Amino acid sequence: MSYGTSTRFSFPGRLGFIVLASALVSVPALAQQAPPATDQTQTTPPSATQPSPAATPSTNTANQNAKEGFWGRMNPFARKKWVHKQIDPLKDRLNELDEVNAKNARDIKDVDERAQAGIQKAQASADAANQAATAAGQQAQQANSTAQTASNHVDQLNGTVNGLDQYKQISVLEIPFKNGEPVLSQDAKSQLDQLAANLTGHQGYVLELSAHAPGAGSMGIQKSERLAEAVKRYLVTEHQIPVYRMHAVALGNAVDQANATDDNGKPARVKASSVSIRLMENSLAAQGTPPPQG
Repeated sequence: MSYGTSTRFSFPGRLGFIVLASALVSVPALAQQAPPATDQTQTTPPSATQPSPAATPSTNTANQNAKEGFWGRMNPFARKKWVHKQIDPLKDRLNELDEVNAKNARDIKDVDERAQAGIQKAQASADAANQAATAAGQQAQQANSTAQTASNHVDQLNGTVNGLDQYKQISVLEIPFKNGEPVLSQDAKSQLDQLAANLTGHQGYVLELSAHAPGAGSMGIQKSERLAEAVKRYLVTEHQIPVYRMHAVALGNAVDQANATDDNGKPARVKASSVSIRLMENSLAAQGTPPPQG
């Protein structure tokens, strides 16, 4: 076969390009197979013309690899075996990467699950602590309210106790006796009747009775005692006034410090027998009832 310098190829489309490329690849191979231009009289040693048996396998392997190239001598298209040989290592590597990614995904999922479990447990503990703190705050507030109520009750009780012996004078009634005899006149009985009528249904009052009678020493005291007993007896028997609400004292011819002197500035003297009745009221004990009339 001879090749000219101006060889032209005319192939339509892609097929022409492929055939042209195959021809260009085959030219060097054919050129290597052509014998060198030497003198025909030159003798070639047998060892040089015949390849050694050791070199034959390498040559066959090279020829085989050349045939298996993507654009091999004999086939311009890639063989399936060659393609698989090139792709299989990549597939193995991709499978390893997939396994690594799957393992990483499992590890990440496991870490996320444990983290979520820890977060939920911490949140539950925080909620429980918050509820306990709220309950403790409510109990403390309730205890404070109870203590405040108890303190108010104590203050009220102290005020009540302190006010139990606080009495104020409502009225004063003077009951006269003739000649120092412990006999009540009709006018004295009328005054006592009116006093008892005004005290009906009332609480928190006491009657202070101060009996006076002329006479020196014990004589005047004895007379005044009989007068006070006459008034108390009438109020108990005729109007059922409790005895514990009446407190009497026999003063005889003694006078109190408020009336120790007369209008002229001289020492006062008891000239007539009488019983002075003072109506005293305790406002705490009398709560809820109208005040008694004097």
